[in-house]
Amino acid sequence: MKIHIKRVEPLWIAVVFCGLLFMFLLTFRLGFFHKKIFLVPSKNKLISEKESWMNILQQDKKIGYSLRRFTPKENGFNLFEFTYMRLNTMGMVQDISIHTNAELHSDFSLSSFQFNLQSSMFNFKASGKVEGNKLTISAGEQEFEIVLENNLYLIAGILDAAWASGLEKNQTRTFFVFDPASMGLRPVRITMHGNEFMEVMGKKQNTDKVTVDFMGTSMTAWIGEDGSVAAEEGFMGIKLTKVSKNEALKDLDLPIEQDITELFSVVSNVPVKQRDKINLLKLKISGINDNLSLNGGRQSLVDGILTINKEKIPEIVEIPDGSEKRFLRPTPFVQSDHPEIKGKVSEIVLQDHTPFAKARKIMLWIYENIQKRPVLSVPNALETLRNRIGDCNEHAVLMAAMARAAGIPAKIETGLVYMNGRFYYHAWNVLYLGDWLTVDALMGQMPADVTHIRFIRGESDKQIDLIKIIGKVKINILEQS
Repeated sequence: MKIHIKRVEPLWIAVVFCGLLFMFLLTFRLGFFHKKIFLVPSKNKLISEKESWMNILQQDKKIGYSLRRFTPKENGFNLFEFTYMRLNTMGMVQDISIHTNAELHSDFSLSSFQFNLQSSMFNFKASGKVEGNKLTISAGEQEFEIVLENNLYLIAGILDAAWASGLEKNQTRTFFVFDPASMGLRPVRITMHGNEFMEVMGKKQNTDKVTVDFMGTSMTAWIGEDGSVAAEEGFMGIKLTKVSKNEALKDLDLPIEQDITELFSVVSNVPVKQRDKINLLKLKISGINDNLSLNGGRQSLVDGILTINKEKIPEIVEIPDGSEKRFLRPTPFVQSDHPEIKGKVSEIVLQDHTPFAKARKIMLWIYENIQKRPVLSVPNALETLRNRIGDCNEHAVLMAAMARAAGIPAKIETGLVYMNGRFYYHAWNVLYLGDWLTVDALMGQMPADVTHIRFIRGESDKQIDLIKIIGKVKINILEQS
């Protein structure tokens, strides 16, 4: 069965915006470009309170600033960070601010945190506390635990931890860090290099060069004589420079011309025409050292050649018992057991509908009722249902939640999708209807067209893995039929 739905203009903006959400914004959520370090005290010396201001530059244009305050306490430290940015996504300029307030132990490991990501339309808050080998987290109306196998650090304070561990020149150590936005834990490798002279706020200083490797992506920082970061360089032309408070609070460089969605897209060697009518897409894909989730289902990767076949609608009356049942469970941002989610699903579908009919009705409802607009927030099914607005990420989490509430196992997939000569990062779903079927609620496609190239199957904690490949992937289409 084919579903024909009239396309809407905001679709283009909503699709391409996902590139920002999956890399540019994520790295700022992680603090990847705004870490400030202060010298660790020796046995006879204490750290005094420090405050540091940085300008955030993209292609040498100021797009924001950050403040970091580090305060010693009796049994540890308090870490406060504030980041403000103004971003251009397909001509839509939006402001975002990120607050992090954390209590750290004397070894700089995490004790507790409060996190707030706020944009013009959304306000995401989370808090957490480490007790023993468990991190208890509260996010929105959800509370859950993560079992820890190692000491946990906020990446915003990871360089402090490296110094505290006695990291010396040419040494490298690994730390496990936590991201409050995605609830993901990942290892970070830190290497201390030699000295370099550079100009800092009009004065030449001797600095220590440090690199931070996060899942194959590197950031470099130069630490000044006072122990604070003098400058940083990171992903896709992002730089930070130490400035005075007055300089940091000065106006941004307007207009914000650089469209960051272009930074994440992948150019196609040939155009794709009438993509919804293509049944097979064969392409050569390079720049990926990790197979991620490229193999499986409608996708097959052999010797760097990826073949994607359009799926057929499964013929099924009801969902059988099996391992797929685990994809009915609620998760922190896919609240399939919430009364509001379940109530809306009961309005859309009837119990005697087939699983396919239920999935189709839910997909159509989301397509028609959720305004397609890029948003700066953490994708959350319940908030999306309440606010009725979002890009591909919001559509995907809501589709997963509503499908699960209807008794249909559902996953979230992320990868690339073709649009106007380029592939852009995007999110969609796969539903179990006797076999896994790819569904895109933002595009109104069931099954989704073959230009949807899956890299990741999983929710926000898994999507961090995209950092390994963004900016490195190259695609050459070999066949489309």
